[in-house]
Amino acid sequence: MNKPIKILLAEDEPSLGQIIKESLETRNFEVLLCANGEEALQVYKTEKPLLLVLDVMMPKKDGFTLAKEIREENLDIPIIFLTAKSQISDVVEGFNLGGNDYLKKPFSMEELIVRINALLKRGQSNLNLEAITIGKFLFNLKKQTLHINNTTESLTHRESQLLYHLIKNKNQVLERSFILKKLWGDDDFFNARSMDVFITKLRKKLKADADIQIMNVRGYGYKLIY
Repeated sequence: MNKPIKILLAEDEPSLGQIIKESLETRNFEVLLCANGEEALQVYKTEKPLLLVLDVMMPKKDGFTLAKEIREENLDIPIIFLTAKSQISDVVEGFNLGGNDYLKKPFSMEELIVRINALLKRGQSNLNLEAITIGKFLFNLKKQTLHINNTTESLTHRESQLLYHLIKNKNQVLERSFILKKLWGDDDFFNARSMDVFITKLRKKLKADADIQIMNVRGYGYKLIY
């Protein structure tokens, strides 16, 4: 049997948390059950799970706050929110804070398992660093080039890295603080201005395909859409 996939489950309703835990464990998942956001953050740091299932309304630290803190250091780990909230604004906030999926209570265990497997499968399909399709462009991260219509343009190392992270998070917000710390080493004002310049340069280099947009999500960061 394959090694169980480690999942962190943060749910403050003991009975529901236990039901989810036991159901997932029958499907070859190892479930780290936490009763609040603070406990979940500590378990995340020490156990390094492959996926997070977070209840939104939790004591000590809610699911949205927890996800935001984790996204500051990890853009890749899949996050599913569980919530009784049904307002569209809550769903939008969840996705803006880095959530990959959103499941409203009550839900079936089969639906949760299908969504978990889909996110894990998506995460395993790594990008081909020599042939990343972005709209009509072909982006080669290793060679740091953009190719379209028999024309190849060179990118700087930082432009390439910034574009790569935007592509990895296609249709999701790439948080300013995360990418600044990762590529510039600090998220201070001057580095933020520098990143804005690089975003402008990328927009110009991608304008040959009108369907590609790098949106400025005020207060959060940038989102690549194509």
